[in-house]
Amino acid sequence: MRDTSYLDWPFFEARHGELEGELDAWATRYLGAAHGGDVDAACRALVAQLGQGGWLAHATSADGHVDTRAICLIRETLARHEGLADFAFAMQGLGSGAIGLFGSADNKARYLPDVASGKRIAAFALSEPQAGSDVAAMQCAARRDGDDYVLDGEKTWISNGGIADFYVVFARTGEAPGARGLSAFIVDADNPGLEIAERIAVIAPHPLARLRFNQCRVPVSQRLGVAGQGFKVAMATLDVFRTSVAAAALGFARRAYDEALRHAMARQMFGQTLADFQLTQAKLAQMATGIDAAALLTYRAAWQRDQGRKVTKEAAMAKLTATETAQQVIDAAVQMFGGLGVVSDHPVERLYREIRALRIYEGASEVQQLIIARELLREAGSA
Repeated sequence: MRDTSYLDWPFFEARHGELEGELDAWATRYLGAAHGGDVDAACRALVAQLGQGGWLAHATSADGHVDTRAICLIRETLARHEGLADFAFAMQGLGSGAIGLFGSADNKARYLPDVASGKRIAAFALSEPQAGSDVAAMQCAARRDGDDYVLDGEKTWISNGGIADFYVVFARTGEAPGARGLSAFIVDADNPGLEIAERIAVIAPHPLARLRFNQCRVPVSQRLGVAGQGFKVAMATLDVFRTSVAAAALGFARRAYDEALRHAMARQMFGQTLADFQLTQAKLAQMATGIDAAALLTYRAAWQRDQGRKVTKEAAMAKLTATETAQQVIDAAVQMFGGLGVVSDHPVERLYREIRALRIYEGASEVQQLIIARELLREAGSA
């Protein structure tokens, strides 16, 4: 029932269709098995599998350049098969992206090959208890002490927290007020002064933690980019992967739609199938239309970025539309399944838990609306 007609859209080249087909076949063979209750072990295993399969190489780059359309197709396909596999892939890219963009040659040689092979797990540590969407409110501090920086403070909501081998950490170095006085550092997980203060359990289980830094010494050579340009490092990294969040939402939505359509065509009630009812047909039409609309915005943004264009507005539109649409599609699928839809570990029940976080992380839906409006007003002012 898998619909791949969108691969014929002019956004894609032949190699993108081949990539999607190869990954779908690989995912069908290797993903979807029960992992038991140990999410940490499952995530480590998935990172290793994705590395051995060669898929993580698409998420890392020594010059910071990635094929955005390929990243999006990979995330969409992985999300359709298994949410935790998508998470594992995305975090390897997000956690190492700043190194590819701003790291020294030594940094790149030390970390990136192991990330691409799945031998090292990466993490991106930006959020704090009082600084989520408002990065300028960051309190974690790094003071210069000779050839080192000394980090003190906390980070929270850190994906891969507790299992990562290293973290790209953002801290206030004080060159200027607000967002202009931040810097980025690579901090190895075994660095003295770094501890896992708390593991955080969420509705769609994946490794998540609060980190604490207490007199954590980091060599100056582990700083990414110029001191005081940490906000630039963070935004450049997020810019690479924000559109791919929309693609992951698409994968969840497509899986929910497929499950709902299959169920509607098979479920017998009142002498006909569920699909024979006009109410069901209307809902399926809304689901399919929403998915295509979100896909068009997502792959427009991905294509534009691969052309070297600025996509601040387009990526925000894609993430906003795809995540909100996926929530609606998945909710409709749960409703269509009735009682089965809320049975623990049923495919649509898992999707219902998986999608919720995507409307929050890497910029909540409300933040995306502000970004879009800001860009529209800027364009109008320029005109």
